[in-house]
Amino acid sequence: MADALLFIRIVECNKPDFSETINRKVMRKLVILSFMTLDGVMQAPGGPEEDTTGGFRYGGWSFPFFDDFMGQVMMEQMGHDYDLLLGRKTYEIFAAFWPTADAEKEPGAISLNRARKYVVTKTLKKADWNNSIIINGNVTDEIRKLKETEGPEIQVHGSTNLIQTLWKADLVDELWLKIFPVTVGQGKRLFENERFASGFELIDSKTSPGGVIVANYKRSGEVKTGSF
Repeated sequence: MADALLFIRIVECNKPDFSETINRKVMRKLVILSFMTLDGVMQAPGGPEEDTTGGFRYGGWSFPFFDDFMGQVMMEQMGHDYDLLLGRKTYEIFAAFWPTADAEKEPGAISLNRARKYVVTKTLKKADWNNSIIINGNVTDEIRKLKETEGPEIQVHGSTNLIQTLWKADLVDELWLKIFPVTVGQGKRLFENERFASGFELIDSKTSPGGVIVANYKRSGEVKTGSF
């Protein structure tokens, strides 16, 4: 009997406390999917006229490296349910192409058109692409609230200016990067917020036949330093 009572006391003392888990809000994952050059530029990977801001002359720098391998990578990353969070310019580029894209030739059209789209803008009064919602108030507060709602992961494509806001507000959970073997010297960069610092952990990586490094990272806390 004494042994049984001792066992019960040990179990009670070591019983996990689930109250903190129950009270803790489960946040939706926010992922940045970005094409970038070796020198960190993400401006206009898709075409010469995509974004010529600042006299950018190298629009379309990703095109020569896009092959079946890269197409499969994109299908893996976008072949499931997700919501989109886009800046106004990226939204307008997507909305001009994807709603009428041939799904047989552009497999990503199905998931993109089906996804709920949140567009951050101060100028758009309406967003006609189906399942589109405008965010035009306090952007960081609205996105933080969005992460607290139930739903699939939130993907950010393009949207350089919006990304800087996300860094500043510490709202990014993962980076899914495609790093292309080319440098362009100037242009909008993934990291333009000089005050942002974070550690990252590599969770997946592969390399295309054309030399594109596909690397997925998740946040791992503060930057660790040391000396030799």
